[in-house]
Amino acid sequence: MLAEKLLLHVLIILAPVLIYYVVSENRRFGQSPYFIGILQGVSASLCLLFAFYDYGLYWDLRYIPLVLAVLYGGPKAGIIVLVAFLGTRTYLGGDALIFGYISGIVAASVPFLCLRRFNRVETKKKRIGFAVLVGLWPNFVMLSILIAYLLTQPANASEGPNLTLYILLFGLIQVVGVGFASMLHEAVLERELMKQEIRRAEKLNTLGELAASIAHEVRNPLTVVKGFLQLMHKEDKGKNFQYTGLILSELARAESIINDYLNFAKPEFKKIEKVDLGELLQDVKMLLNPLAIKDGIHLESYLEKNVFMETDKNQFKQALVNILKNAIEATPQDGRVYIKLLSNQQAGIQIVIKDTGKGMTKEQVSRIGTLFYTTKDKGTGLGTTVSMRIIDTMNGKVTYSSELGKGTEVKISFPPVKQEEQKREASVVG
Repeated sequence: MLAEKLLLHVLIILAPVLIYYVVSENRRFGQSPYFIGILQGVSASLCLLFAFYDYGLYWDLRYIPLVLAVLYGGPKAGIIVLVAFLGTRTYLGGDALIFGYISGIVAASVPFLCLRRFNRVETKKKRIGFAVLVGLWPNFVMLSILIAYLLTQPANASEGPNLTLYILLFGLIQVVGVGFASMLHEAVLERELMKQEIRRAEKLNTLGELAASIAHEVRNPLTVVKGFLQLMHKEDKGKNFQYTGLILSELARAESIINDYLNFAKPEFKKIEKVDLGELLQDVKMLLNPLAIKDGIHLESYLEKNVFMETDKNQFKQALVNILKNAIEATPQDGRVYIKLLSNQQAGIQIVIKDTGKGMTKEQVSRIGTLFYTTKDKGTGLGTTVSMRIIDTMNGKVTYSSELGKGTEVKISFPPVKQEEQKREASVVG
């Protein structure tokens, strides 16, 4: 009878996740912690109302909605579920009411404490495993409360085998319930990320085509004008000599911007070669070190050796220069910028550039990479966009994370590549 009841509870637990899956596209409800909290709160209450009562305790899966609400909906959703659970438990009453209150509050503590760490987990499998581990905590609480309650009751030798079976069944079905519900939640999140990526790719593709067509048409007459001005500049030594030089410098700047547009539209990898990323990053650091020293900023690096990748060295170098230059310009005097190069067969290659600057808001971070968007007083916003486009063409991924007053971290990730079987050494420079 216990197994049938608990399997019914699994269906009750999965129902809110399926409802959330259907309405997740609705921004008003799908992104609301209150909506998630209400759904999971109803689920927790139903689990209690249809609980299996034996040994003076209610056997149910009330804690799974609590764990899911906290991990996937946040603290507000978790508090709603906890209030719903305590209210329903009060309505049911019983001899073990005080134990129900204690178990609910104690069981809720670990999910709340683990929420920040859960949000830092990146891979789907690890998040599901983390959720299952957190879901085991209520098992431990339930077992502790059960033992405490039974110690206050008269002993009965015939209850031992049945009680052990109950505990095993309860633990097994609890793990299965958390696992399935977590997998569904991750599927919802994965679908949303895929939609965002598709929208971003479509936007970049449209902007790229527009930029390429405009830049191509503008560059042709610009080249002609620049050519005649160069001839005039060589022959004219009169009072207009300084003006033609100024015009040529501005034309060169305009040409550079147009080339950025064309590079954004379709980065050209002219020469693919095997690149030592440690040496490349060291070159980029040395190139920008004078700029950092001028502003009183310290560059520090931790670069693994023998990390190789096949790409266009010049294109990738330009992307790294843009990103590192942004980090230096965002850092105040006496600040620090850290450069890391890490590699392993599981996570692949990671380049991390972190500064101790003013940081950005979540809204600013979400707009990074949008054409013409920049947080600097002077700038077109093309540098970052072109850099992200180059890295995207290399099958890489750029992730920004920032906090106001603490700085910004840019993580450039590439899938694992086959490397020479050499002993890798870590060198700390800076």
